[in-house]
Amino acid sequence: MLQITCPWCGDRAESEFSCGGEADIVRPLDSDKLTDEQWGDYVFMRRNTRGLHKEQWFHGAGCRRWFNAERDTVTYQFIRTYPIGAAGDTHGTD
Repeated sequence: MLQITCPWCGDRAESEFSCGGEADIVRPLDSDKLTDEQWGDYVFMRRNTRGLHKEQWFHGAGCRRWFNAERDTVTYQFIRTYPIGAAGDTHGTD
């Protein structure tokens, strides 16, 4: 079974986590002024990167916190995990 390192709880089974999609997506400041096409792009359009990718993960069966992870989408290997907003941290790797 795949192990994911929660920045707060340490190594846990993948079944304890949920992927929240691509990380570092910034919500538009004035969303009321967006066209339907612009809003659709924000909500639905993602990079779907092959290789190194930043994602949000939720530890639902543990501390119930969100964190970011860098993961290789080809090998599924997690390069590192870190708290959201702490991109310079190097909490755990697996």
